[in-house]
Amino acid sequence: MMKTKLYICLMLLLLSVTSCLDKFPEDAVGESNAITSVEEADQAVIGIYSSFLSSALYSGYLTLLPDIQCDLVYAVNGYSNTHGDIWRWDILATNSQIEAVYGSLYSVIGNCNFLLDNAKKIKPTLVNDDDVDRLESLCGEAYFARALAYSELIKLFCVDYKGDDEAKNELGVALRTEYYKSQPIRRSSLYDSYQLVLSDLDMAAKYLALDEDYDPAYDGYLYNNAVYFNEYTVYALRARVALYMRDYEAAIEYSSKIIDSNMYELSSVNAQISSGVSYYDYMWQTDLATEIIWKVGYASTNYGGALGRLFFNYDYSSFKPDYVPAKWVLDLYNSSDGRYNAFFYETLTGYSHGLQWPLLYKYWGNENLYAETHVLNMSMPKVFRLSEQYLIRAEAYCNLETPDYSKASKDISTLLSCRYTSYGGATPLNASNAMEVIEQERVKELYMEGFRLQDLKRWGKGFEREPQAQSLSNGSSLKVGADNPLFVWPIPQHEIESPGAEIEPNESNK
Repeated sequence: MMKTKLYICLMLLLLSVTSCLDKFPEDAVGESNAITSVEEADQAVIGIYSSFLSSALYSGYLTLLPDIQCDLVYAVNGYSNTHGDIWRWDILATNSQIEAVYGSLYSVIGNCNFLLDNAKKIKPTLVNDDDVDRLESLCGEAYFARALAYSELIKLFCVDYKGDDEAKNELGVALRTEYYKSQPIRRSSLYDSYQLVLSDLDMAAKYLALDEDYDPAYDGYLYNNAVYFNEYTVYALRARVALYMRDYEAAIEYSSKIIDSNMYELSSVNAQISSGVSYYDYMWQTDLATEIIWKVGYASTNYGGALGRLFFNYDYSSFKPDYVPAKWVLDLYNSSDGRYNAFFYETLTGYSHGLQWPLLYKYWGNENLYAETHVLNMSMPKVFRLSEQYLIRAEAYCNLETPDYSKASKDISTLLSCRYTSYGGATPLNASNAMEVIEQERVKELYMEGFRLQDLKRWGKGFEREPQAQSLSNGSSLKVGADNPLFVWPIPQHEIESPGAEIEPNESNK
């Protein structure tokens, strides 16, 4: 049964779990320090949530690097060279940011394994049904967190999934499902890697199922804007993973569970929460919205990275952004698209060359957090939103064996009716335009949220940059083919070389 859990300030887990696979289990927490009660298990789960605050994950590298690597932004003349090697596609297996993503995701997995291993020992000792339910719910959260971490590792460090048979012969990731047990450090197949994700999601769904007496009209507010995992975060990840696995029927099934649940509502640019501020604007200004399925929760005393910093580098005098939006992206938005003003703010930069350009206002920062912390450009990463589910379902409808363009059109139209201040009522899709429309909408809706590299890989597309005003010459004319091995990140070199490891490298390692 799903437990009702009020959000409390996240705290660091009071145990040390190494982030490198070669450290398991020799440097692991000993069994004498294991979890012995439901209360301690609850603290361990708080630690799992806390691990998602890492600036190597959603509040930093995991979100920004895949999009910086592609064609969504341009480095500005005079920039600080932050992530410059990623932008130039000069990506080595020793890249410290990629190492940090890899290590931080495995740290999440280690925390989950620690909780799940100990929960198996605690459960037989419990005599109270409420304690059993509570422990199972905590395990559900751990299963989901592990599935999410593995799904991100697969997305970044593995090739695209083209079918079960082919995936059985492709490299996946090194799978760890137990904390204390010594296991060979080898990569599983891509097929087996995704099967673990699906198995974990099945367990999460079992333990995070809503109470039978749940009333959406009364309790729905507990689920949108959630900072903890629940049944609907499971559906959201299942839909995303199904799309990546080209299981279009499953993508439709799970996205529909969210869309049709009446638990979430798209934030509209046409409805105002206060004078001059739409509900859509409000989502980016305060990180509060009825369309947020799960976000990484910040507190004024415990927060993650500042997503918007490198797009402003504001010193309270001028802006010197490292990266500015690509002109081709800006040109996608028409004059009625309310996302443009929510995402971009044109201003004169402080560079000597005097560039004036729309900057990424989307990540200017949570105004309430700034009032408490005085730290600029902090936004709570919104990892799952309802709008992505509409885009997933529309793409899945268009890729069925017998495509259903009518239903795909309805989903795109529903989304745009909440994003355009003036909308004609429908966006007809057909075989000749459907994927072009969906691809453009994924850029416009999910801009700089970390999806672009995976999208291009899934669609089998490369890209070509064309220089724009004051863009850095080294990288502005880059042309990347769809077969470029760096669409798959290299496995960190220290993992390959660690004693006892048998981890095979990617083509991008060579």
